[in-house]
Amino acid sequence: MLKRLLLALASASLLLINGVHAAENPDADLVLLTENFPPYNMAKNGKNFAQDENINGIAVDIVREMFKRADITYSLTLRFPWERIYKLALEKPGYGVFVMARLPDREKLFKWVGPIGPDDWIMLAKADSKISLETLEDARKYKIGAYKGDAIAETLAKQGLKPIVVLRDQDNAKKLVSGQIDLWATGDPAGRYLARQDGVTGLKTVLRFNSAELYLALNKDVPDETVAKLQAALDQLRKDGVVDEIMGRYL
Repeated sequence: MLKRLLLALASASLLLINGVHAAENPDADLVLLTENFPPYNMAKNGKNFAQDENINGIAVDIVREMFKRADITYSLTLRFPWERIYKLALEKPGYGVFVMARLPDREKLFKWVGPIGPDDWIMLAKADSKISLETLEDARKYKIGAYKGDAIAETLAKQGLKPIVVLRDQDNAKKLVSGQIDLWATGDPAGRYLARQDGVTGLKTVLRFNSAELYLALNKDVPDETVAKLQAALDQLRKDGVVDEIMGRYL
């Protein structure tokens, strides 16, 4: 009896796993993964899972138009957390993830298409905060909130600033207002957009410490021809003014 029960549970688990992969991997040239990272990528229902037309945002709209012009088919899934989809794109042929900062230690891990948009790194403080920063080193004595697995958090950790990380970057907005953290290390425009969505306004930038560009990162097994087609399509979109037009819809 117990053996039959265990076999049944194992079969159900296998079906569930296969169902998840089938949802992510239909008959398409590439499987694209993203996360909730407003205003670049967002689930329309605000949840941490969405597929295809139920996802929007600056990067999503740009990627859709880019793949259309390149005549390459794809599936699109928004999942959580970031570390999971990063690992899938890193390890699975035919997978890609966006948007991702193109950092030196990531350069050889993926093939890149972009840039899709900017992502300046900033330190935000409450409107009435007396904190004044000239350099990143000046922030060392404060409690800094950041987003787990994000390039900003990883960079701060490497420099010994020991950020306090959360699973959702928007949670840092209320932590900042409530005094649980002194500074919020986030992206611009993403941080301000997330704060507004949670009803937090009036935050001020006390330091702008890096300028990054965001990309579509593709698994290294994706053919160079595919990467070149996508890059050419994106370059033409930018030349035609389509990228600026899409950004204007959200900002």
